Amino acid sequence: MFEKILIANRGEIACRVIRTARRMGISTVAVYSDADAGALHVQSADEAVHIGAAASTDSYLRVDRILDAVRRTGAGAVHPGYGFLSENPELARGLETMDVAFIGPGTDAISKMGDKIESKRIAIDAGVATIPGHVQTLADEDEAVQVADEVGYPVMLKASAGGGGKGMRIARTRDEVREGFRSATSEARSSFGDDRVFVERYIEDPRHIEIQIIADHHGTILYLGERECSIQRRHQKVLEEAPSPFLDEDTRARMGAQAVALARAVDYRSAGTVEFVVDRDRNFYFLEMNTRLQVEHPVTELVTGLDLVELMIRIACDEPLPFSQADVRLEGWAIEARIYAEDPFRGFLPSTGRLARFRPPEAGTGVRIDTGVAEGAEISMFYDPMIAKLITSGSDRSEAARRMADALERIDIRGVSHNVPFLAALVTHPEFMAGQMTTGFIDEAFPDGFAGAGLDDDRVAALHAIAVARQHARSRRERRISGQTDLVPRTSVTGPERLLVIDGGTRIGATVTAVEGGFDVELEGRGTVAVRGDCEPERELFTGTVDGTRIVARTGFGQDGHLLQHAGAIRTLRVVAERIWHYLDMMPVKEAPDMSRFLLSPMPGLLVSVAVEPGEQVKSGQELAVVEAMKMENVLRAERDAVVAKVLASPGSSLAVDEAILEFA
Repeated sequence: MFEKILIANRGEIACRVIRTARRMGISTVAVYSDADAGALHVQSADEAVHIGAAASTDSYLRVDRILDAVRRTGAGAVHPGYGFLSENPELARGLETMDVAFIGPGTDAISKMGDKIESKRIAIDAGVATIPGHVQTLADEDEAVQVADEVGYPVMLKASAGGGGKGMRIARTRDEVREGFRSATSEARSSFGDDRVFVERYIEDPRHIEIQIIADHHGTILYLGERECSIQRRHQKVLEEAPSPFLDEDTRARMGAQAVALARAVDYRSAGTVEFVVDRDRNFYFLEMNTRLQVEHPVTELVTGLDLVELMIRIACDEPLPFSQADVRLEGWAIEARIYAEDPFRGFLPSTGRLARFRPPEAGTGVRIDTGVAEGAEISMFYDPMIAKLITSGSDRSEAARRMADALERIDIRGVSHNVPFLAALVTHPEFMAGQMTTGFIDEAFPDGFAGAGLDDDRVAALHAIAVARQHARSRRERRISGQTDLVPRTSVTGPERLLVIDGGTRIGATVTAVEGGFDVELEGRGTVAVRGDCEPERELFTGTVDGTRIVARTGFGQDGHLLQHAGAIRTLRVVAERIWHYLDMMPVKEAPDMSRFLLSPMPGLLVSVAVEPGEQVKSGQELAVVEAMKMENVLRAERDAVVAKVLASPGSSLAVDEAILEFA
């Protein structure tokens, strides 16, 4: 067994590997950039080595600096995690020359499966079902259009070296092919240093289902069930689960057999994942093979009871797998949600800044938290914006989903925007709960973008009642502090209070009475709503019942009133006393400044290009600028016909959110 392992990665996955290594009695070495000097993975490891500047191209993507860190620390093995150099054969080759183990597959398998064009050829030869397409690199836009015409629309333009949704574009017309080719090649060049792109048919209404495999050096290759990864945004996974609610035993076995056949064709060893596109009739087609640990590996661990990182380490030590295919059993259900620093209410634009507060739910029965940050950490523009992975499990899918919904309500993140409300809306969406989703689920569920989840009348009334109860509790506390009333126990019964709830343009009269264990709230047009639980204003989480139904809601007070977050909905409710109702219409409203004459950066990032000049007439939908953030390029387009008056920022500039790029006449 190795005495010391270096983790050639950062953040959540580095911390994940460190945990298993520590349990196995193996010391660990972290590597870090300037931006990560105080990061959690650095603090968690036994040793840490500085490897360069903040930009990943100057640190985590530098093979020479990783190898130098191995020499300096005497590590006997390197775990690459995922992303960065995890599928770079040069790292594995460099370690071979140093007689240091690479905790992953051989260089030949990495090279062949890392090239999507070559991997597709190998899959065809191995008898694996593949998507129709043109397995050749495209030379330019014209050839891309010609090939797309031959393959048939819609098509997918894909970077040969791509992954994680980068370098991928769907095109339904010739114009979209041209634009998609430019974007895919540019994004692939900046993310992977390889701008080769090819075309294949896009399968309509697909599911994305992947098979986890594990293989040792002794000829044993097994599949460990599947993961459903269909909930995606811009080809990046958002929710994953194991097993899939769509597969039957026969399809699972056939997909597993093909995944094993592909792995055997490239003499694969270690953990790996074979990804498939599955149509509505359960026909499946090879998509790609990831020769590394996947972000979503925890759901497989929870339903199989296996530690994939430990298995990878033992395989790298030449140990045989201690079980057979017949021993693999899928028990229960697990769901993973990726928590990102991004703003779902502004088109999922990335958010950077300091985590002023990060309070995840307590790990315990059915709840697991994998993270690489702690409260006070900086979410940087240089790396992936993941804050944490929340994984829940249960005896069946409904229990795992219920635990996920409950745990998401308990997360408290401040300082950066985050996608927790969006995740909560997804896991409580009727179609997700029914297991009916494709890779187009998010676009179909939120065709106009995410503006918060809709709530039924019962849930809306519940939030109204909770806000009224909290306001009444707050008023009672203020009166006690001021000496206007005697100090009384929270559970004692007091006289009713008349209040008004203002929810947007709706006004609802309410009468609230404190009772044993909570409050009775009579809402006009609704009747009495029984709120039971602690509604004291210092509580930031309401956990109780409303009319006997258990509810968890995040609560708080803001400048505009009560803030309540529940099931993906965020409501700001004003609750005022009866005596001041008639003053509300007299209050002036401050108008926001008119910024319609400016093109504003919707995110912090790097201005890659500006496509227009002063005096130019632009048309609605025309490309104006490209902003890169979190390794993704975002094309900004004109919302209407206009004339450019000024260009206010130049390519290469670092932009703040809402910083002006162009001014229109």
